[in-house]
Amino acid sequence: MSPTTLELYGVLHLLPLPGAPRSGPGLRAVLERALADAAVLAEAGLVGCVIENLGDAPFAAGQVSPHVGPMLTRVALEVRRAFPRLRIGINVLRNDARTALGVAAAVEAQFIRVNVLSGAAWTDQGLIQGEAHALLRARRELGLEGVVAIAADVLVKHAVPAGAADLAEVARETFGRGGADQLIVTGRATGAPTPLADVDVVRAAVPGAPVWVGSGVLPSTVGALRGRAHAAIVGSALHVGGEIGAPLCLDQARALVAAAG
Repeated sequence: MSPTTLELYGVLHLLPLPGAPRSGPGLRAVLERALADAAVLAEAGLVGCVIENLGDAPFAAGQVSPHVGPMLTRVALEVRRAFPRLRIGINVLRNDARTALGVAAAVEAQFIRVNVLSGAAWTDQGLIQGEAHALLRARRELGLEGVVAIAADVLVKHAVPAGAADLAEVARETFGRGGADQLIVTGRATGAPTPLADVDVVRAAVPGAPVWVGSGVLPSTVGALRGRAHAAIVGSALHVGGEIGAPLCLDQARALVAAAG
């Protein structure tokens, strides 16, 4: 599937939710920051956003605490109401795809991001194993096939694959046997550049898959993705000073959109 346009998604890196391992500012402050950051993305002209509980680090390896899903739902609903044009994705870190699916169903999000959909990876949370079978079954039971897409990482960042690490093979497995709708290619860590060669390998391995770039995109590099990737998820480059805990910067977001053409 040859890309004809490059969609740009920003990330709403939420401040620590109540109950997170690190002290946070409270739910009202989380909401206010999320809405302010969403306003930047909407005004700059990005197509959508990924809402994720980044401030909850260090993360659980599997299912998150029961309060996380409702709080993410509250945030996503307020973003939806305030900025109905923005497409919304949900990512529940580190890998709670079924909670993400529940949030997506409640807020009518367009997709969820899944760090490890199939296979397994060694991470700072220990071994994370994909649960594609349970996720796809849950999506079917909720009547969300064709409604909520699964955007899955291929060799996710901040991780080492458990077993074979051939990028092309992992991409084929994630899309074919794992059932992903989009494949996300990233660098080694948050903010790290995604090697263009890796994007080309994934596209060649799975020509029918939409391929997204998931880290390290800058105004100076986004132009190289045109005709190569279908979408880019941009996080670090949009924060003031590149600091992940700082608010999003409108000037930086506008520069990204202009450079993407």
